[in-house]
Amino acid sequence: MAINKPKKRRVEISTNGIAHIRATFNNTIVTITSPDGETLAWGSGGSVGFKGTKKATPHAAAEAAQEAAKKVYKQGMKELEVIVKGCGAGRESAIRSLVGSGLIVHKITDLTPIPHNGCRAPKQRNP
Repeated sequence: MAINKPKKRRVEISTNGIAHIRATFNNTIVTITSPDGETLAWGSGGSVGFKGTKKATPHAAAEAAQEAAKKVYKQGMKELEVIVKGCGAGRESAIRSLVGSGLIVHKITDLTPIPHNGCRAPKQRNP
């Protein structure tokens, strides 16, 4: 008796996408999505194999971006828009790694959240 295996679902990928780079002081996470926002591939300093403070280095960010870019490049993606958030060390190196992996970067947007006057200060201590 033969068991019918379900067919593997093939996702059609457009040739352009969006790379979201979240650069914190502890890690850098690169997520590549379709224009609709569906996650296609991702990589981080920890997923590449770095541990502890080494995850926050520019080298770890470049490796994470390269890993994510290889996955989508194999699936047929050619062009990217880049959205960067955060103030970590891996911002620029992740973008350079995306360009170096063969993807064409059209637009780079910095959406780092900046407080306009911030939270209310705590009340003064009494002496």
